[in-house]
Amino acid sequence: MRSRIVSYVVRKHAMLFAKHSEAVVALLHGIQAHDRQLVQRAEAARASALQVAHVAEQERLLQAKRTEGAERERERALNELQSLMERIATLEEAHRKDISRAVADRENLAAEAQRLNMEVEKVMHALSVQREHGKALQSMLGQYEERIKAMENSRLWRLRKQYYRMRALLRTSSDTSRRGMRWLKRITFFVSRQGRTILRKFFAKVFKALYLWTEVRPVRIVVGGSHDRPDLFQVSGDPYHQYMARHFARDSDLREYKEDALAFTFRPLISIVMPVFDPPVAFLEAAIRSVVDQAYDHWELCIADDRSTDPDVRKCLERWTKEDPRIKVSFRKENGHICRASNSAMELVTGEFVALMDHDDLLTPDALYHIVKRLQLQPTLDVLYSDEDKVDEQGRHSDPHFKPQWCPDHLLSRNYFGHLVVLRTALIKEVGGFRPGFEGSQDYDLLLRCTERTERIVRIPRVLYHWRIHAGSAAQGEDVKPYAYDAARKALTEALDRRGEPGEVSFLDGFRGYGIRFTSPLRGKVSIIIPTKDQAQVLRTCLTSIFALTDHPDFEVLVVSNNSRKNELFELMDEMKGAHSGRFEWIAHDVPFNFSELMNTGLKHTNGEQVLFLNNDTEVLHADWLRAMHEWSQRPSIGAVGVKLLYHNDSIQHAGVVIGLGGVAGHTFVGTHRDGPGYFNYVNTINNNSAVTAACMMVERAKLDRIGGWDQDFTVEYNDVDLCLRLRESGVNNVYLPHVTLYHYESLTRGHPHMTRESYERHLREVGLFKARWNRYIDDDPCYNPNMSRGVNDWQFGV
Repeated sequence: MRSRIVSYVVRKHAMLFAKHSEAVVALLHGIQAHDRQLVQRAEAARASALQVAHVAEQERLLQAKRTEGAERERERALNELQSLMERIATLEEAHRKDISRAVADRENLAAEAQRLNMEVEKVMHALSVQREHGKALQSMLGQYEERIKAMENSRLWRLRKQYYRMRALLRTSSDTSRRGMRWLKRITFFVSRQGRTILRKFFAKVFKALYLWTEVRPVRIVVGGSHDRPDLFQVSGDPYHQYMARHFARDSDLREYKEDALAFTFRPLISIVMPVFDPPVAFLEAAIRSVVDQAYDHWELCIADDRSTDPDVRKCLERWTKEDPRIKVSFRKENGHICRASNSAMELVTGEFVALMDHDDLLTPDALYHIVKRLQLQPTLDVLYSDEDKVDEQGRHSDPHFKPQWCPDHLLSRNYFGHLVVLRTALIKEVGGFRPGFEGSQDYDLLLRCTERTERIVRIPRVLYHWRIHAGSAAQGEDVKPYAYDAARKALTEALDRRGEPGEVSFLDGFRGYGIRFTSPLRGKVSIIIPTKDQAQVLRTCLTSIFALTDHPDFEVLVVSNNSRKNELFELMDEMKGAHSGRFEWIAHDVPFNFSELMNTGLKHTNGEQVLFLNNDTEVLHADWLRAMHEWSQRPSIGAVGVKLLYHNDSIQHAGVVIGLGGVAGHTFVGTHRDGPGYFNYVNTINNNSAVTAACMMVERAKLDRIGGWDQDFTVEYNDVDLCLRLRESGVNNVYLPHVTLYHYESLTRGHPHMTRESYERHLREVGLFKARWNRYIDDDPCYNPNMSRGVNDWQFGV
């Protein structure tokens, strides 16, 4: 049974194996066939890949050849480009040299033309002087003839005849008679008019020689009493030392001042306020001594020591209070800085006026005398200030600041009052005294607030204060107390807000003042009036710069043509009218040249609330020029607004006008570089001037109407100065803006005004008219200083 089962299983397995082996063999044959196909395909793919690789290699080689050719082509192009650039650089250099030569030639020609004009003017002036000399000689001859007739008809002449008769009678041979005759002749001669003249000249020479003998000795200018007189300096070649020798008070002057002061009818008590904190004791001693030695003796010195750390300071102050009962000292228990210390000193004040003084500076011995002397004329004055200078640790004086009269917009540029400043005590208390938070510019803040309450302000044109220069003092340099300038900007910003004229205050370079840009909206249109005669290319430069740069939202331009004949001008007018329709217009006014009449005619044909008078030979340099002028012109306190005008070489042609300069009126800082700084940075700061030039001048129309426009009696010269002075007389101030600059190619249209006899005679007539009308301004321009020279334009003082 078992064997049958085994046989059956074996048989079954054999059948299955036979059946499966056939299938497996068939499958194996299929696999082998498939493998052979795969191998064939792989061989075909390999052959194809080899072929592709061969083609790619061929392409690579071809591309390499092409790249090599392109590289060679690139190098060749680079070489050609470099060569071309070198040629361009050579041409540019040659062109630059040509331009430089052309500019130099133009400058030389301009300089030569200016020199020739000056020579012509000198010759014309010399001819005028010769004419005047001739007239003077004729007048002298007439006077001498009259004197001869008077002599012949005089009693002395008749007595002379009698004298000769007596001489003949007395002539004898005796020696006594001869001596008597000689003495009689001498006495008779010396009592005659001629003899008296000779004696007067003789004694004048003697006294002059004595005076000069005293002058050639070293003159010592000292501050302090006779017991404390260091040799501050000896008179030398320094112009300011010579000025001091001539103008500072001598001992004899101080004796006279003391006598005069006793006779004053108005003798107010002057309280000198001095905050003190750790000064060098020697300087503090000298400062107090300069007060004690005043020629005017009705004063009190009110000192507040702000808890000085140096014990010698307290000893010094305690000693002085014992020596002079007029000296009062308050010793603060804690340091509160200069504003609180000044207020503590103010608590000691009992005088009607307060003088501000630093703890290391000096008053001149006659300072209070001149303050009170001025008060004799106007006892109601509220603010008085004087000129000043600086004195170093060795006692050498320098940097005198001769200041203008009250100029409100000067005070917006910097504290030009400086020292010495005297204020009415009631006014200081009315504005609240010194404000903490303005340390370093506390005086500036106080003055801004005080001058808002009063116009009774006077300058005394004498150096009455010496500002000490030493390490740590603000006089040493502009960067010693930088926090003071932040305080000043804060004081100015608040002042503008109080006055309802908000603005932005900026520093000028080097902390030399402040710039003001008002932020009130601009009101009304600006009418630009430009007179011209032909000169199309010159006018094109002007008009193109206006329309291309000006960013003012509302302006119009009117060109007034006067006797133009050239077609180029009329073509330019048509071109501008087509390009700027609605903003540009022109009219012909063909009458004999009269600048004032042309301006008045332009006024009649425009309707802007602000009027800008502009020369045709100017060129605008920056976009906001018209906005900046409009900001100031629309202010109620401002009359004429002038700007900085430059020659083509960036030197100044106009930075304000001084009346009396050159005999009539002249531009200041002519030839100075555009960035100055000029006298105490006046080139770069906003200043009030009595006049500005109409080459670029903006005025509000209502203010022009108030004074009746331009005076047509001034046809060519001084018409703008006359206009400005009439505006000033109407109660407004004229102002110069340094941040508005234009080029001015002066007199390109009309030429020099004195080239013909006719024009020179007209010049003399207009000079005479101006002098007759404005002689008081010629004698003392309120925006200048009588100590300054009228012979130079850069604010040099006159020795």
